[in-house]
This record gives sequence, C-alpha cells and structure tokens, in this order.
Amino acid sequence: MRQFIRLSGYTEGRFDGGVRGKVKAYEETDLRRCRVVQRMKKRIWIGAVLFLLLDFIIFGILIYQKKITINHPSEADYPVRGVDVSYYQGQIDWQVLAEENIDFAFIKATEGSSHIDTKFRENWENSGETNLKRGAYHFFSFESRGKAQAEHFISVVPREVGMLSPVVDIEFYGDRFYSRPDVEETRKQLQDLLDTLEAHYGTKPIIYATESSYSTYIRGNFDEYPLWIRNVYFSPNLGMPGKWTFWQYDSEAVLAGYSGEEEHIDLNVFYGSEEEWDEFLREYTVSEYEERSVGDR
Repeated sequence: MRQFIRLSGYTEGRFDGGVRGKVKAYEETDLRRCRVVQRMKKRIWIGAVLFLLLDFIIFGILIYQKKITINHPSEADYPVRGVDVSYYQGQIDWQVLAEENIDFAFIKATEGSSHIDTKFRENWENSGETNLKRGAYHFFSFESRGKAQAEHFISVVPREVGMLSPVVDIEFYGDRFYSRPDVEETRKQLQDLLDTLEAHYGTKPIIYATESSYSTYIRGNFDEYPLWIRNVYFSPNLGMPGKWTFWQYDSEAVLAGYSGEEEHIDLNVFYGSEEEWDEFLREYTVSEYEERSVGDR
C-alpha cells in the first residue's frame, strides 16, 4: 500500500509538473503572440502617420510650386478685379489687357529716392486711353528717408484727376528678410512718406504689404489707410475679416496683352461689391480740389 502511494505520488508529481509546463508554454506562446501583435499594430500606426505626413509634405510642396491653387476668390464674391504691372511685363498692349476681365491696374512708378521704373511713363500714358481705373505705386526703401521718397514719387507721377490713390509697397527684400530694420524708425519714415503723398495728391495713400511686413510694421498703427495685402497661397489672415481693401491672390497668372521677360502677371481683387467699389472711388481717387494739408488726417 505504501509502495502504491509512493508510486501515486510520483505519478501525480509528474502529472502536475507536465501540466504546469504546458500551461507555462501556452502562456509564453500567448505572450509572444501579443508582443507580435503589438509590434504589428505599432508598425501600422507609425506607417499610417508617416504616410499622412508624406501626403502633407507633398501637398505643401504642390501648393508652394503653384501646382495646386486653393485660393481662387470667386467672381461672385469679388466682382471687381485688377492687375499690377512693372517693367517685367515688357511691352503692354493696354487695349488688349483691358479686355481681360479687369477693372483697375496699379503701375509701378518709383523705388526708393531715385529709381524710376523704365516702363512707367509709357504704361501710364497708354493705360490712360482705356476705361481702367489706374494708380501708381512706389516701392518703399528701408535705406532712404520717407520724405525724400515721397518727393521722388511726386516728381515722376503726375497729379491727375480720377487716378487712384498712390500706393506705398512695403515688404522685405534682400538681407532685410533676415535683418529687419528698426520698427519705430521704419514707421516714422513710412508716416512721413504717407503724409507727404497725401498732402500733394489730396487723398489717403494705399499701403501694400505682405503678411509679414504687415504684422511687423502696419498692424495697429496705420489702420486709417486702405490695405492691399499679398497672400498667393491662402485667404488673408489678419486677425479680423474685412481688414483688407485689396488682395493680391495670384502672382503667376497669364493674361493676354503683354510680352515681357516675365510671362506671369499679378492678379488682385477688391473687397466688396461693385456698389462698394463706386463708394471707394469717391473717396480714394484724386479730385479737382486743392492739395490737402498734412494735418487734415
């Protein structure tokens, strides 16, 4: 009997050990399977994230290269449209260009305190033979005094009744992208320039800016001036709707009527209806009245 018991105990021990071994083996197998599944899920998740990231990068590149355009302001929302030109557009047939579904044109006149666009006088004279509303713009130089720049513009651009308010284009160029001029000094020179132009032409000038130059120098300081903003990728984001008056939304359009070294032309829209455009023209075109004093702001 005792021998049987010993045998039974031995058999039971072998049995228990075998079961425990099999259970442990199963557990280890399940654990390995769980780890494999987790690794697969992690790889799938990482792959999905990388795929989405790659999609965003490719999408961004296509937008930057203008292969995809997502900022096409509809004609229904913005019926008043125009262009801006310089010597880059070369010889312009203004009669042809005026038929390209545009209502206004801004023409580069001057830059800094001495440069004159080589095509300005020709463009100014020929555009005056169309029904387009036209204005002249000045490219602001951080290296020149504001008053000197205004006097240079005035010496080049005639004061003609019905012309649009003069435009001052302030944006970063060259090393100014990285070494930005002093904010307060730039605002002072810009104000001197604007005051001198307003005194001569009798209407408040328009300020053209990129979103970076706007946020650096313009926002909160020149709100009384009409704003012409550049953003060729998205709708302008200036912190509040309706802040801008003109929006340059495309820098690579192709229209008929010019044959310069630059095949593209800038397109712009006015913020408002045709009725609001008429209201704008009543206030922001040169009239027959006498020149305005600087203090009448």
